Amino acid sequence: MTTSSYSSSFGRLQAISINFLSKEFIDSLVKAEDVGEVSRLLESTWYGPEIDRAAAMYSPPELLEVAINRHLVEVNKIALEATPFSGKQAIRAYFSKWDIHNIELILSSKVIGRTITETEPFLVSSRNFPAGITAGNIPHDEMKIILSQPTVEGVVNQLVKYKYGPILIQNLDTYQKTSDISPMMTELLSFYYTNLLESIKFFQGDEGIARDLFRTQIDKKNILTLLKGKDSKLERDLVKKHLIEEGKIPIEKLLEIFSANSVEDFVTRIEEFIKFGDLLDNYVKSQNLVDFEVAIDKYINRYYVKKLKNIALSIGPIFYFIITAEFEWDNIKRIAYGKRYNLTPERISSMLVLE
Repeated sequence: MTTSSYSSSFGRLQAISINFLSKEFIDSLVKAEDVGEVSRLLESTWYGPEIDRAAAMYSPPELLEVAINRHLVEVNKIALEATPFSGKQAIRAYFSKWDIHNIELILSSKVIGRTITETEPFLVSSRNFPAGITAGNIPHDEMKIILSQPTVEGVVNQLVKYKYGPILIQNLDTYQKTSDISPMMTELLSFYYTNLLESIKFFQGDEGIARDLFRTQIDKKNILTLLKGKDSKLERDLVKKHLIEEGKIPIEKLLEIFSANSVEDFVTRIEEFIKFGDLLDNYVKSQNLVDFEVAIDKYINRYYVKKLKNIALSIGPIFYFIITAEFEWDNIKRIAYGKRYNLTPERISSMLVLE
């Protein structure tokens, strides 16, 4: 009987998964007095080494941001190393999301005039590894050179040597006329998801859940775009330019939903495609986009991520490990956000995505 090339990666990642923070420990972070105490509590976990290293240059809250970003890169490196050759292209395609995250952060910083020191702590990268982890993506030192460019045009020109540059250049004229970088980012995200979905087409016939997960992530981005557009009273044709193809909900259906007259009507129409149940209760009360984003994350976790864990000896558990690490990263960021803005523990807990 032959052994799957995924058996060793499954075992290795299962062993490392014991380091994920327990719900009880997350609760202790929620109850912490401030961001400084959150950082101190995390020193006893697998975040400890990065917190110690970051402490030489940063103080809370930047210390926590730097540490968890670098830790995520390290975890991604472990996941990629554990992935058999047949799955590396798909994992690398997924990890390129962090290049796009960093590019958006850098471009935004140029538009609003933030300094390098104000922006660098928020980059998801490490001195040891690029965000995309040797995936032909952008190393940390190169990110710093890109960040040092004084203008959006300078950043775009610096990115020409990478696959992202030509995409950005196509929309540079639009930015120069409008000072809006969102068309650039829409094109980058469209490129990212097209490449990602193509990379997981042919495995063992068990990639369907992963593809549905990523297509639902596209829906998440599109739905949030619609809500922002509705809130800002933008025209339909303008909003349409910022939607990404290949989600589970067709673009034309999304634009029909955009015509909703109220939040309640919007939610009713969305539930034709995504059965949220009670996940949207907080959003209906608050009309805060954070609550809608959390609701979609919880939906994705419930209906897709957990199922990936059970597709043993395939690429599924690798994606499960990676996305679970991202949810943990996001939970810590949301807790830190809550502490900085004096939110109650109950409010912070409502924003977390837990098993």
